[in-house]
Amino acid sequence: MKHALRRSAARIALFIPLLAAPAFAAGARPQETFANDEQAAAFAADMAQRHGFSEAELKSLFAATGPNASVLSAIQPAASAERRSWQRYRERFVNDRRSQQGLLFWQRHAATIAKASAVYGVPEEIIVAIIGVETEYGRNTGRYSVLQALATLAFRYPPRAEFFRGELENFLLLARENRQSPLEIKGSYAGAIGIPQFMPSSQRRFAVDFDGDGQIDLRNSPEDAIGSVASFLAQHGWQTGAPVAHPLPLGTEPPAELTQTDLTLRQSASALRRAGLAAPGPDGARYAMVDLVTPDAPTEYWLGEQNFWVISRYNRSSFYAMAVFQLGEKLREEKQALLAAGQ
Repeated sequence: MKHALRRSAARIALFIPLLAAPAFAAGARPQETFANDEQAAAFAADMAQRHGFSEAELKSLFAATGPNASVLSAIQPAASAERRSWQRYRERFVNDRRSQQGLLFWQRHAATIAKASAVYGVPEEIIVAIIGVETEYGRNTGRYSVLQALATLAFRYPPRAEFFRGELENFLLLARENRQSPLEIKGSYAGAIGIPQFMPSSQRRFAVDFDGDGQIDLRNSPEDAIGSVASFLAQHGWQTGAPVAHPLPLGTEPPAELTQTDLTLRQSASALRRAGLAAPGPDGARYAMVDLVTPDAPTEYWLGEQNFWVISRYNRSSFYAMAVFQLGEKLREEKQALLAAGQ
Protein backbone atom coordinates (compact mmCIF):
# COMPACT_ATOMS: atom_id res chain seq x y z
CA MET A 1 0.00 0.00 0.00
CA LYS A 2 2.82 2.39 0.87
CA HIS A 3 4.50 1.65 -2.46
CA ALA A 4 1.23 2.30 -4.29
CA LEU A 5 0.82 5.63 -2.48
CA ARG A 6 4.37 6.63 -3.34
CA ARG A 7 3.83 5.76 -7.01
CA SER A 8 0.58 7.74 -7.06
CA ALA A 9 2.24 10.72 -5.39
CA ALA A 10 5.10 10.60 -7.88
CA ARG A 11 2.67 10.65 -10.79
CA ILE A 12 0.82 13.65 -9.36
CA ALA A 13 3.98 15.51 -8.36
CA LEU A 14 5.41 15.18 -11.85
CA PHE A 15 2.84 17.52 -13.36
CA ILE A 16 1.95 19.78 -10.41
CA PRO A 17 4.75 22.30 -11.18
CA LEU A 18 3.83 22.18 -14.84
CA LEU A 19 0.45 23.83 -14.41
CA ALA A 20 1.70 27.24 -13.36
CA ALA A 21 1.22 28.79 -16.79
CA PRO A 22 -1.30 28.10 -19.57
CA ALA A 23 -0.10 26.91 -22.96
CA PHE A 24 -1.78 29.61 -24.98
CA ALA A 25 0.12 30.68 -28.08
CA ALA A 26 1.52 34.19 -28.47
CA GLY A 27 0.14 35.27 -25.10
CA ALA A 28 -3.49 35.02 -26.22
CA ARG A 29 -5.97 32.97 -24.19
CA PRO A 30 -8.19 30.92 -26.50
CA GLN A 31 -11.95 31.37 -26.17
CA GLU A 32 -12.34 27.60 -25.99
CA THR A 33 -10.31 25.13 -23.94
CA PHE A 34 -10.22 21.36 -23.82
CA ALA A 35 -11.54 21.38 -20.24
CA ASN A 36 -14.86 19.74 -21.11
CA ASP A 37 -13.81 18.08 -24.35
CA GLU A 38 -14.99 14.46 -24.53
CA GLN A 39 -12.10 13.38 -26.73
CA ALA A 40 -9.54 14.94 -24.39
CA ALA A 41 -11.21 13.30 -21.39
CA ALA A 42 -11.19 9.89 -23.08
CA PHE A 43 -7.55 10.38 -24.06
CA ALA A 44 -6.62 11.26 -20.46
CA ALA A 45 -8.39 8.17 -19.16
CA ASP A 46 -6.60 5.98 -21.71
CA MET A 47 -3.20 7.46 -20.82
CA ALA A 48 -3.88 6.84 -17.15
CA GLN A 49 -4.82 3.23 -17.79
CA ARG A 50 -2.01 2.36 -20.20
CA HIS A 51 0.87 4.51 -18.95
CA GLY A 52 0.13 5.27 -15.31
CA PHE A 53 -0.48 8.99 -15.68
CA SER A 54 -2.72 10.82 -13.25
CA GLU A 55 -6.00 11.29 -15.11
CA ALA A 56 -6.79 14.41 -13.09
CA GLU A 57 -3.43 15.97 -13.90
CA LEU A 58 -3.86 15.33 -17.61
CA LYS A 59 -7.33 16.85 -17.54
CA SER A 60 -5.82 19.90 -15.84
CA LEU A 61 -3.21 20.10 -18.60
CA PHE A 62 -5.89 20.05 -21.27
CA ALA A 63 -7.92 22.64 -19.38
CA ALA A 64 -4.89 24.92 -19.56
CA THR A 65 -4.92 24.98 -23.35
CA GLY A 66 -7.38 25.01 -26.23
CA PRO A 67 -7.70 24.72 -30.01
CA ASN A 68 -5.38 26.90 -32.06
CA ALA A 69 -6.93 28.17 -35.31
CA SER A 70 -3.56 28.99 -36.86
CA VAL A 71 -2.45 25.37 -36.37
CA LEU A 72 -5.55 24.13 -38.18
CA SER A 73 -4.98 26.65 -40.98
CA ALA A 74 -1.31 25.71 -41.38
CA ILE A 75 -1.97 21.97 -41.56
CA GLN A 76 -4.45 22.24 -44.43
CA PRO A 77 -3.19 20.88 -47.78
CA ALA A 78 -2.89 23.20 -50.77
CA ALA A 79 -6.30 23.96 -52.26
CA SER A 80 -5.22 22.91 -55.75
CA ALA A 81 -2.32 21.26 -57.55
CA GLU A 82 -1.64 24.50 -59.40
CA ARG A 83 -0.31 26.01 -56.19
CA ARG A 84 2.54 23.48 -56.10
CA SER A 85 5.69 24.88 -57.67
CA TRP A 86 9.04 23.13 -57.47
CA GLN A 87 10.94 26.24 -58.56
CA ARG A 88 9.29 28.37 -55.88
CA TYR A 89 9.94 25.69 -53.27
CA ARG A 90 13.55 25.27 -54.39
CA GLU A 91 14.26 28.98 -54.23
CA ARG A 92 13.14 28.99 -50.62
CA PHE A 93 15.62 26.33 -49.50
CA VAL A 94 18.41 26.01 -52.06
CA ASN A 95 19.92 29.48 -52.09
CA ASP A 96 23.12 31.31 -51.24
CA ARG A 97 21.95 32.48 -47.82
CA ARG A 98 21.12 28.99 -46.65
CA SER A 99 24.33 27.52 -48.06
CA GLN A 100 26.47 30.25 -46.47
CA GLN A 101 24.81 29.64 -43.11
CA GLY A 102 25.31 25.93 -43.67
CA LEU A 103 29.02 26.28 -44.31
CA LEU A 104 29.37 28.21 -41.05
CA PHE A 105 27.38 25.54 -39.18
CA TRP A 106 29.50 22.83 -40.80
CA GLN A 107 32.69 24.60 -39.81
CA ARG A 108 31.49 25.26 -36.25
CA HIS A 109 30.53 21.62 -35.69
CA ALA A 110 33.00 19.94 -38.03
CA ALA A 111 34.21 17.30 -35.58
CA THR A 112 30.69 16.29 -34.53
CA ILE A 113 29.43 16.11 -38.11
CA ALA A 114 32.43 14.04 -39.19
CA LYS A 115 31.89 11.69 -36.25
CA ALA A 116 28.17 11.27 -37.05
CA SER A 117 29.00 10.53 -40.68
CA ALA A 118 31.58 7.93 -39.65
CA VAL A 119 29.29 6.25 -37.11
CA TYR A 120 26.14 6.11 -39.25
CA GLY A 121 27.49 6.16 -42.82
CA VAL A 122 25.50 9.24 -43.87
CA PRO A 123 27.30 11.96 -45.89
CA GLU A 124 28.16 15.05 -43.91
CA GLU A 125 26.46 17.37 -46.40
CA ILE A 126 23.15 15.51 -46.10
CA ILE A 127 23.19 15.87 -42.29
CA VAL A 128 23.88 19.59 -42.61
CA ALA A 129 21.29 20.06 -45.36
CA ILE A 130 18.46 18.48 -43.37
CA ILE A 131 19.14 20.76 -40.41
CA GLY A 132 19.35 23.68 -42.83
CA VAL A 133 16.02 22.93 -44.49
CA GLU A 134 14.30 22.15 -41.20
CA THR A 135 15.30 25.12 -39.03
CA GLU A 136 18.02 27.14 -40.79
CA TYR A 137 20.57 25.43 -38.55
CA GLY A 138 18.60 25.98 -35.35
CA ARG A 139 17.48 29.55 -35.99
CA ASN A 140 13.78 28.76 -36.42
CA THR A 141 12.67 25.90 -34.19
CA GLY A 142 9.05 26.98 -33.81
CA ARG A 143 7.00 29.24 -31.56
CA TYR A 144 3.96 27.06 -30.98
CA SER A 145 3.17 25.29 -27.74
CA VAL A 146 3.72 21.65 -28.72
CA LEU A 147 1.03 20.56 -26.26
CA GLN A 148 -1.49 22.93 -27.80
CA ALA A 149 -0.53 22.09 -31.38
CA LEU A 150 -0.76 18.33 -30.88
CA ALA A 151 -3.97 18.53 -28.86
CA THR A 152 -5.53 20.75 -31.52
CA LEU A 153 -4.66 18.28 -34.27
CA ALA A 154 -5.56 15.23 -32.18
CA PHE A 155 -8.99 16.52 -31.19
CA ARG A 156 -9.94 18.97 -33.96
CA TYR A 157 -8.44 17.59 -37.20
CA PRO A 158 -10.25 14.35 -38.10
CA PRO A 159 -8.25 13.54 -41.28
CA ARG A 160 -5.13 12.78 -39.21
CA ALA A 161 -6.51 12.58 -35.69
CA GLU A 162 -5.20 9.06 -35.10
CA PHE A 163 -1.67 10.03 -36.09
CA PHE A 164 -1.63 13.12 -33.90
CA ARG A 165 -3.13 11.29 -30.92
CA GLY A 166 -0.16 8.98 -31.20
CA GLU A 167 2.20 11.94 -31.28
CA LEU A 168 0.44 13.55 -28.30
CA GLU A 169 0.83 10.28 -26.41
CA ASN A 170 4.54 10.15 -27.24
CA PHE A 171 4.96 13.82 -26.37
CA LEU A 172 3.56 13.35 -22.88
CA LEU A 173 5.69 10.24 -22.38
CA LEU A 174 8.74 12.16 -23.63
CA ALA A 175 8.08 15.03 -21.24
CA ARG A 176 7.71 12.61 -18.33
CA GLU A 177 10.85 10.68 -19.26
CA ASN A 178 12.89 13.89 -19.44
CA ARG A 179 11.14 15.53 -16.46
CA GLN A 180 10.17 18.51 -18.60
CA SER A 181 7.04 20.61 -18.46
CA PRO A 182 4.69 19.85 -21.39
CA LEU A 183 3.50 23.45 -21.15
CA GLU A 184 6.92 24.93 -21.77
CA ILE A 185 8.08 23.06 -24.87
CA LYS A 186 7.83 25.00 -28.13
CA GLY A 187 7.94 23.64 -31.65
CA SER A 188 6.28 23.72 -35.04
CA TYR A 189 2.56 23.93 -35.80
CA ALA A 190 2.66 20.14 -36.31
CA GLY A 191 4.42 19.45 -33.01
CA ALA A 192 7.96 18.94 -34.30
CA ILE A 193 10.65 19.76 -31.76
CA GLY A 194 14.13 21.21 -31.70
CA ILE A 195 17.00 21.85 -34.08
CA PRO A 196 16.21 18.82 -36.30
CA GLN A 197 12.40 19.10 -35.88
CA PHE A 198 11.73 15.57 -34.70
CA MET A 199 8.18 14.52 -33.99
CA PRO A 200 7.88 13.13 -30.45
CA SER A 201 7.64 9.51 -31.63
CA SER A 202 10.79 9.95 -33.73
CA GLN A 203 12.64 11.52 -30.84
CA ARG A 204 11.78 8.59 -28.57
CA ARG A 205 12.75 6.05 -31.25
CA PHE A 206 15.65 7.53 -33.22
CA ALA A 207 17.26 10.36 -31.24
CA VAL A 208 20.62 9.79 -29.58
CA ASP A 209 22.69 11.35 -26.83
CA PHE A 210 25.57 12.29 -29.10
CA ASP A 211 27.33 14.71 -26.74
CA GLY A 212 27.50 12.09 -23.97
CA ASP A 213 25.96 14.19 -21.21
CA GLY A 214 23.43 11.53 -20.27
CA GLN A 215 20.37 13.11 -21.82
CA ILE A 216 18.94 13.71 -25.29
CA ASP A 217 18.32 17.41 -25.85
CA LEU A 218 17.32 18.29 -29.40
CA ARG A 219 16.36 21.84 -28.45
CA ASN A 220 19.69 22.99 -27.07
CA SER A 221 22.38 20.50 -28.12
CA PRO A 222 23.62 20.76 -31.73
CA GLU A 223 25.61 17.60 -31.08
CA ASP A 224 22.52 15.60 -30.17
CA ALA A 225 20.69 17.07 -33.16
CA ILE A 226 23.48 16.15 -35.59
CA GLY A 227 23.82 12.61 -34.28
CA SER A 228 20.06 12.11 -34.23
CA VAL A 229 19.61 13.16 -37.86
CA ALA A 230 22.27 10.67 -38.91
CA SER A 231 20.74 7.98 -36.68
CA PHE A 232 17.30 8.56 -38.19
CA LEU A 233 18.56 8.18 -41.75
CA ALA A 234 20.67 5.13 -40.95
CA GLN A 235 17.80 3.36 -39.21
CA HIS A 236 15.57 4.00 -42.21
CA GLY A 237 18.01 2.20 -44.49
CA TRP A 238 20.56 4.72 -45.76
CA GLN A 239 22.94 3.00 -48.16
CA THR A 240 26.47 4.27 -47.55
CA GLY A 241 28.19 5.39 -50.72
CA ALA A 242 25.11 4.93 -52.93
CA PRO A 243 23.61 7.73 -55.09
CA VAL A 244 20.49 9.68 -54.16
CA ALA A 245 18.85 10.58 -57.48
CA HIS A 246 19.50 10.96 -61.21
CA PRO A 247 17.94 13.61 -63.48
CA LEU A 248 16.22 12.67 -66.71
CA PRO A 249 16.78 15.09 -69.60
CA LEU A 250 14.57 18.18 -69.32
CA GLY A 251 11.57 17.76 -71.58
CA THR A 252 11.29 14.02 -70.91
CA GLU A 253 7.68 12.81 -70.69
CA PRO A 254 7.54 9.30 -69.21
CA PRO A 255 4.66 7.10 -70.36
CA ALA A 256 1.66 7.04 -68.05
CA GLU A 257 2.43 3.54 -66.76
CA LEU A 258 5.75 4.80 -65.34
CA THR A 259 4.35 7.78 -63.44
CA GLN A 260 3.53 7.44 -59.76
CA THR A 261 2.13 9.45 -56.86
CA ASP A 262 4.34 8.01 -54.12
CA LEU A 263 8.09 7.53 -53.72
CA THR A 264 8.35 3.75 -53.56
CA LEU A 265 11.00 2.15 -55.74
CA ARG A 266 8.59 0.60 -58.21
CA GLN A 267 10.30 1.32 -61.57
CA SER A 268 12.82 -1.24 -62.78
CA ALA A 269 15.78 -0.20 -64.88
CA SER A 270 14.72 -2.69 -67.55
CA ALA A 271 11.21 -1.18 -67.78
CA LEU A 272 12.67 2.30 -68.02
CA ARG A 273 14.97 1.23 -70.85
CA ARG A 274 12.10 -0.41 -72.73
CA ALA A 275 10.33 2.97 -72.57
CA GLY A 276 13.39 4.66 -74.07
CA LEU A 277 14.58 6.24 -70.80
CA ALA A 278 18.15 6.09 -69.57
CA ALA A 279 18.60 4.21 -66.31
CA PRO A 280 22.06 4.17 -64.68
CA GLY A 281 21.94 0.78 -62.97
CA PRO A 282 21.63 -2.88 -63.96
CA ASP A 283 18.31 -4.28 -65.15
CA GLY A 284 17.28 -5.29 -61.65
CA ALA A 285 17.87 -1.83 -60.14
CA ARG A 286 14.73 -0.05 -58.99
CA TYR A 287 13.83 3.63 -58.79
CA ALA A 288 11.03 6.02 -57.95
CA MET A 289 9.84 8.22 -60.81
CA VAL A 290 9.96 11.66 -59.21
CA ASP A 291 8.08 14.51 -60.87
CA LEU A 292 8.91 18.08 -59.85
CA VAL A 293 6.08 20.23 -61.15
CA THR A 294 6.28 23.97 -61.78
CA PRO A 295 3.27 25.71 -63.38
CA ASP A 296 3.96 27.07 -66.87
CA ALA A 297 7.31 25.28 -67.05
CA PRO A 298 8.45 21.79 -68.09
CA THR A 299 8.16 19.20 -65.35
CA GLU A 300 11.50 17.92 -64.08
CA TYR A 301 11.69 14.12 -63.83
CA TRP A 302 14.25 12.34 -61.69
CA LEU A 303 14.96 8.74 -60.81
CA GLY A 304 15.05 8.48 -57.03
CA GLU A 305 17.12 5.73 -55.45
CA GLN A 306 16.86 4.14 -52.01
CA ASN A 307 18.59 7.10 -50.37
CA PHE A 308 16.07 9.51 -51.89
CA TRP A 309 13.29 7.43 -50.34
CA VAL A 310 15.15 7.49 -47.00
CA ILE A 311 15.31 11.30 -47.01
CA SER A 312 11.57 11.36 -47.72
CA ARG A 313 10.94 9.45 -44.47
CA TYR A 314 11.86 12.70 -42.73
CA ASN A 315 9.15 14.50 -44.69
CA ARG A 316 7.04 12.55 -47.17
CA SER A 317 7.42 15.03 -50.00
CA SER A 318 9.37 14.77 -53.23
CA PHE A 319 9.97 18.53 -53.08
CA TYR A 320 11.43 18.20 -49.58
CA ALA A 321 13.70 15.27 -50.40
CA MET A 322 15.00 16.96 -53.55
CA ALA A 323 15.61 20.25 -51.72
CA VAL A 324 17.67 18.40 -49.10
CA PHE A 325 19.63 16.58 -51.79
CA GLN A 326 20.31 19.71 -53.84
CA LEU A 327 21.19 21.86 -50.84
CA GLY A 328 23.57 19.11 -49.75
CA GLU A 329 25.18 19.08 -53.20
CA LYS A 330 25.53 22.86 -53.12
CA LEU A 331 27.11 22.73 -49.67
CA ARG A 332 29.54 19.98 -50.69
CA GLU A 333 30.63 21.79 -53.86
CA GLU A 334 31.08 25.11 -52.08
CA LYS A 335 33.07 23.51 -49.27
CA GLN A 336 35.31 21.79 -51.81
CA ALA A 337 35.84 25.13 -53.58
CA LEU A 338 36.84 26.78 -50.32
CA LEU A 339 39.28 23.98 -49.53
CA ALA A 340 40.77 24.21 -53.01
CA ALA A 341 41.24 27.94 -52.52
CA GLY A 342 43.01 27.31 -49.23
CA GLN A 343 40.29 28.84 -47.09
